[in-house]
Amino acid sequence: MTVLDQIVETTRQELEQRRSAVSQSELERAVATRGQDRPFSEALARPGISLIAEHKRRSPSAGVIREGSSVEEIVGAYERGGAAALSILTEQRHFGGSLDDLRLARRASDLPILQKDFIVDVYQLYEAAGAGADAVLLIVAALDLQLLAALHSEAVGLDLDVLVEVHDERELEAALEIDANVIGINNRDLKDFSVDIDRTLTLLADVPAGKTVVSESGIRTREEIDELERVGVDAVLVGETLMASEDLEASCRVFAGGENA
Repeated sequence: MTVLDQIVETTRQELEQRRSAVSQSELERAVATRGQDRPFSEALARPGISLIAEHKRRSPSAGVIREGSSVEEIVGAYERGGAAALSILTEQRHFGGSLDDLRLARRASDLPILQKDFIVDVYQLYEAAGAGADAVLLIVAALDLQLLAALHSEAVGLDLDVLVEVHDERELEAALEIDANVIGINNRDLKDFSVDIDRTLTLLADVPAGKTVVSESGIRTREEIDELERVGVDAVLVGETLMASEDLEASCRVFAGGENA
């Protein structure tokens, strides 16, 4: 069983517990009273390459990344550093996140927020929207085409933008089949967690004009971002490198293009 399989299985098990604690009708009421959406996809379409800065407590590959900082401190530094949007990792068992992290980020920042999690059920879309997400992640590798299409349609119906994540040609075909507007190319193979930024360069050639492309994972330098911008990538999502830096705001400013590295 791959790491992705393990996470998806854990997610399905925990969903039953969450449904018992909070019904979908309760979530629907929360969605109905949520505040104004912040357009995530528009934030990525501004001139130049946009930075999605991620709050990520730990990961299966890196372990604990940062201790002693609050969500509010981190997202505040990201906003001051010029990030175009935030990504909040909410998966608990393997990444240490929670929907509370998302709620705190929503209150602390005016930036649009992507909820980054392993979504396998419509219930999770209502959780995300009710907690204040402006966009959600759908991972093609974790879903069959029918479920991917259904979740994408439901998310759009909830006024959520959708980042559809792929890491090979077959998954890209699935994303294009459901007419995804924002496509994330994950440089990390979720089966073995190896990283290769060339994956973005390879797959980008097959993405039609008019789509917004986000390169995810393994990005460590401004030079790499410059190269991705030259080939036409619209945005980068950076988590571990930022979270591990001594000065979050200064590092974010470099990655966002506000200062030279």
